[in-house]
Amino acid sequence: MFNKIWKHKEQSNFSIEYTKENILQQPVPEHVAIIMDGNGRWAKKRALPRAAGHYEGMQVVRKITRFANELGIKVLTLYAFSTENWKRPKSEVDYLMKLPEQFLTTFLPELIEENVTVRVIGDCNQLPEHTQTAVKKAVEDTKHNTGLILNFALNYGSRAEITHAVKEIAKQVQQGYLSAEQIDEEVVASYLMTRNLKDPDLLIRTSGEIRLSNFMLWQLAYTEFWFTDVLWPDFTEQHLLEAIAEFQKRGRRFGGI
Repeated sequence: MFNKIWKHKEQSNFSIEYTKENILQQPVPEHVAIIMDGNGRWAKKRALPRAAGHYEGMQVVRKITRFANELGIKVLTLYAFSTENWKRPKSEVDYLMKLPEQFLTTFLPELIEENVTVRVIGDCNQLPEHTQTAVKKAVEDTKHNTGLILNFALNYGSRAEITHAVKEIAKQVQQGYLSAEQIDEEVVASYLMTRNLKDPDLLIRTSGEIRLSNFMLWQLAYTEFWFTDVLWPDFTEQHLLEAIAEFQKRGRRFGGI
């Protein structure tokens, strides 16, 4: 069954004004995943360095996290840095590696106050030590919170994730702890980095690109997609409401009738 794909065209004004009150009249998606794209293009349009776009994008993360928590969304997964992003210029990568530290250091008291739990998926061992330290502190200091799970995908690539899971399962079979006949979808999912999380209900990608870019390929099998031309630094609470409103119109049958 194919995912439903929406394409939102950027406009100066919304044709429909979505409100928090209207959206909350129907169930909201429990897990929203966002591919935050367009920071560099946002900066280029304003003749600014790419770093300026990444900085503005960080401010949007704060705003959308707070609003998602208000809406009762349980998990917000943000694609912050992919395994392919290492190919970017070193100066840009170095700046991107400072952003998690800056964000988590600056906003950690607010995240704790808002009852947000910070989690991370991805190979954090390859991140700079200062980035790892900030991430570990945020995860530790918020582990007892019970509100929104803010899940950062850092140095994350879905193919690498699935490959690692297959290797671990093969080891279990080789050592006699698991038989080939026992391997099913639940077993595979239990070896993924998201094993303790529900699969995303809604995927949002900004900036007009219509692809998954190696993001949660297994987990997005039955997720509803919503694409927008809006660049991530311009993404607002109203855009999130619009995406959720479109999601609420869908009948999710998961292959049934």
